[in-house]
Amino acid sequence: MTFVDTNYFLRFLLADVSSQRLLAKSLFQDAAEGKALLFTSSIVIFEIYWVLISVYGKDREQIAIVLNNLLDMSFIDFEHYSLLKRSIPLYKSTSLGLVDVFNLLYAKSAGAKNFKTFDLKLSKKFISL
Repeated sequence: MTFVDTNYFLRFLLADVSSQRLLAKSLFQDAAEGKALLFTSSIVIFEIYWVLISVYGKDREQIAIVLNNLLDMSFIDFEHYSLLKRSIPLYKSTSLGLVDVFNLLYAKSAGAKNFKTFDLKLSKKFISL
């Protein structure tokens, strides 16, 4: 198995370094053809999200599209796949950040009855889920 880090995904998505994009594309094609087993962490997804916002100035809609497209790469094993997939529509429909939305859904899925935070908006959203 091969772990795929943030920069591999970013080079593939952004095509800003053509030689690295080709390497990433080749790896992903190999995995799609069953020649490689790939996996990554939810932290990598959050790093991609952060880079797209802070460096590239992408908006919520653009980020949601990119992240959904990534998660649709069925030949990659994404940690917390279903929570990430469920986080994206909630992220799009609120003013909360992706990490906050993920944490809300994670807490709910783990059976949390309470969500302790000083962020009132986040606390209210937990109650309404």
